Amino acid sequence: MEYSPSNPIPPGQLRRCIVQSFGIIPYKVVWDKQRSLVKQRLKDPSLDDILLLLEHPPVYTLGTGASLEYLKFDSNIITEEIYRIERGGEVTYHCPGQLVGYPILNLRYYSQDLHWYLRQLEEVIIQVIKGYGLSGERITGLTGVWVNGYKIAAIGIKVSRWITMHGFSLNVCPDLTGFNQIIPCGIEDKPVGSLAQFIPNIDLEIVRKDIIKLFSQVFQVELIISNVKVNG
Repeated sequence: MEYSPSNPIPPGQLRRCIVQSFGIIPYKVVWDKQRSLVKQRLKDPSLDDILLLLEHPPVYTLGTGASLEYLKFDSNIITEEIYRIERGGEVTYHCPGQLVGYPILNLRYYSQDLHWYLRQLEEVIIQVIKGYGLSGERITGLTGVWVNGYKIAAIGIKVSRWITMHGFSLNVCPDLTGFNQIIPCGIEDKPVGSLAQFIPNIDLEIVRKDIIKLFSQVFQVELIISNVKVNG
């Protein structure tokens, strides 16, 4: 498929996006996988897009310019893993029960506009939780999705020559105590929450399917489900 900035997707033809869905995968394993996928697409922009969807063991990540003042622990003695990575944003926490999505997209096929991309990721989450009768909210000047004042989804991205990596995390039914050790995303006055607060019997695997479906609709892509395994 050939593209141009003015006409990225040929009429009547959907962009293909391969979904690779996993269980709990160590952060470093998936971080390395993302960088490999981006490198491939920088060499060959015609490759299909990818959506990695998974969970992580407990881990803290800090964006490129994240401030250590948002950590409430001594990073030298903490038992959980901690990484400073190349995404934007401050510190956040990942753990089982939280679904993490890493879209590896070539934005030349969509819109070469990072604000558009961030709003699209938020829209995926908003549409997913709408199906559960919840109203997802945006807050002007911030990135993410809130429900009744609780931040239930965080977003942090990196884009290299319009190829994306990193992405979003949705708190479905995680143990949120790990967030007590940080000031999540550097926001002190807005608590972190989860879908389980509002829907106690929420099923993570059903939410996973909803994310895949709504990602396809919001980004208008043809999803191809893959059974690729990640070793870690």
